[in-house]
Amino acid sequence: MSGTLSSAHSELLGRVRDAVAADERFEALLIGGSYVHGGLDAYSDLDFVLVVAQACYAEVMADRLAFAESLGGLVSAFTGEHVGEPRLLICLYGPPLVHIDLKFVVASDLDHGIERRAILFARDPVGFEARACAAAVEWPNHAPEWFEARAWIWLHYAAAKLGRGELYEAIGMLGFFREQVLGPMLYRRAGLDQRGVRRLEALRLDPEGRLADTVACHAFASVRAAIVACVEAYLDLRADDPPDAPRAGMPGLLLDCVGQARAADAARRPGA
Repeated sequence: MSGTLSSAHSELLGRVRDAVAADERFEALLIGGSYVHGGLDAYSDLDFVLVVAQACYAEVMADRLAFAESLGGLVSAFTGEHVGEPRLLICLYGPPLVHIDLKFVVASDLDHGIERRAILFARDPVGFEARACAAAVEWPNHAPEWFEARAWIWLHYAAAKLGRGELYEAIGMLGFFREQVLGPMLYRRAGLDQRGVRRLEALRLDPEGRLADTVACHAFASVRAAIVACVEAYLDLRADDPPDAPRAGMPGLLLDCVGQARAADAARRPGA
């Protein structure tokens, strides 16, 4: 762990650990995220993995909101279907406000993962330590072709919304594009696991500040310039590890679309 737990984080961590230890349905409590990756601070989430006995799993899943409430101070919670993870309960506690994730799994789910988590509690410490050491751990980094297959479609979506005058939609897509494409590719350039746009500033992964040019305000010219900046940033980052099959016609076709959007905007103006 790099960083220091705030008193609020430390106190909540202790409550989760004590609750798991007191409930025989649980076999272990693990933690991941910034607790193990580093950079832990007062704004960090706590990412818990609660290992449930196989025979009790259905019961615990049905009872998990009550478990979260039993910790005390629960402000709100919802399940993680929106990120494809129904086992996840996303919680906010306070005061002071602290975000924690409670992911309910069985022991066999630990055999493959995206990070090596720390064990906070285990009824069989030796067995869980051995299992954790033997687990296959691989961060879900994307290959060059993954980016190339998506980049032009997502940028075309932004350009099409620009042409229609739906600037909020276009701005939303540009934020999505930074998170899914440009941020991960900046991590790749630095030889690090691809982690969206998290901590890009702190890690100084964009020393030239090129991502700032992809942030638009609610004005046609600003959105148009941000789309062009996304194209330029993508091409620059793509050159680090080019895809086997760059998409034919790009970026020319996409920039033509942006030009057509400009004409459409001019036609919408009074007196056009």
